[in-house]
Amino acid sequence: MIQKYFPFDKNYILEKAQLDQQEELIVYLVNYVKAYYLSNYNPLGLEDDTVIAIKDHPTVYTKRLTEFYRNLAGIYRFKYGQNQLELLFDGQDHYQKYVSDWETKYKAWLVAFCRRPNFVRAVLELTVFYPGERKSLLAENRMKAFIYQHFDLKVYKYKGIRAMKVA
Repeated sequence: MIQKYFPFDKNYILEKAQLDQQEELIVYLVNYVKAYYLSNYNPLGLEDDTVIAIKDHPTVYTKRLTEFYRNLAGIYRFKYGQNQLELLFDGQDHYQKYVSDWETKYKAWLVAFCRRPNFVRAVLELTVFYPGERKSLLAENRMKAFIYQHFDLKVYKYKGIRAMKVA
């Protein structure tokens, strides 16, 4: 991937911080959605096939959520990114600040996302209930549609991120 930023551009450091946390935060996403489903959709703790499958599923990093994660990272840079580095007076370097800022915002977004059943269903389809022979296009498209609806932004592969036109 070709970087178009200056070496000390905030977005360059922020993107590196986001990509370095990718595996950890995707695993956190899967764990959070599974726990959310079990606590909100099965509050009595009844054991059926779905609950057993969710509990028995080993949470590991999956590449099926990589595109969703990178789209969220891009939206974060689009909404909160600037070119200029801030002056930090707490002794922290910029990389560590962006790691903690991104992780905080990502986890806050997950709380809001899980309130929508389509998001929970799509994540569970891509992880727990993903059959090996089936393409994940439907669930991935559901994740893209979710981003469009939640942020009113459209992520294009070559054009970048664009605000959706509202009539």
